[in-house]
Amino acid sequence: MDLQLDQLRALDAAITEGTFEAAARHLRVTPSAISQRIKALEYAAGRILVQRSKPVRPTESGMALLRLARQIALLSGDTARELGDPEQPAGRPVPVPIAVNADSLETWVLPALRAAPPGICFDLHREDEEHTTELLRDGTVMAAITTTARPVQGCTVTALGSMRYRPMATPEFARTWFGAGAPGYALAPVIMFDRKDDLQDHQIRRRTGEPVDPPRHYVPSSAGFGRAVRLGLGWGMLPDLQTEDDRGTGALLSIEDGYIDRPLYWQQWRLDSPALSAVAAAIAVAAAAALR
Repeated sequence: MDLQLDQLRALDAAITEGTFEAAARHLRVTPSAISQRIKALEYAAGRILVQRSKPVRPTESGMALLRLARQIALLSGDTARELGDPEQPAGRPVPVPIAVNADSLETWVLPALRAAPPGICFDLHREDEEHTTELLRDGTVMAAITTTARPVQGCTVTALGSMRYRPMATPEFARTWFGAGAPGYALAPVIMFDRKDDLQDHQIRRRTGEPVDPPRHYVPSSAGFGRAVRLGLGWGMLPDLQTEDDRGTGALLSIEDGYIDRPLYWQQWRLDSPALSAVAAAIAVAAAAALR
């Protein structure tokens, strides 16, 4: 295939920005130029690469070329930095899209990224840690924090440590639902992050040994999830990194002595990229200090 860089950039921009018009603004060309470049790329590939929907979505073939486009963008940015002044990186910043689970994003990841060198910009995708590898497979991100130890094809994997979760509630909620003679997990209202979140159900299965369906509140925000537990709307599995002060003051307590350790891994594209390596190093240092 005769693939042109401007065509690959147009594909990347269209999928990243969501529309041909937004891609045109990003690349400072006309929407017609974006359309023509993607048509030419589809002609060269011999297949349809994008679904002309809103937002624009890649087809299965488009995902393969999207990965290529983003790999080239990463390596081009590395080269621009290498040729320029390290204190004033040449050209546009190197884009590094990363998939991150909500609890890591809320606690230790942002301070980790602050240690990355200048000239790198981050595009963070919040996703459940058991599903972040899907974004690696389809080329949406270059790296991901995940619970999956088996590397995605074309990626490397590094163990980061574990986040420890405990079933937390306010003292009043714990007395009402988990005190002597109380119904416990079977009927106690529970806070869920979203419908992919199985951490609370895992805790329930561990303790009841049978399928139960208690009342559920869905709160798809890490900060909002913790606030819902602190307000006494229900119990929830909260990471120790978020509850140290609450446990110290007695505002929250663990409704039992048990806990769940969820191992985390860093997966990234197998590329010789200084930018990606620098981000991985910053993540590893922060994880060693924050995780178990």
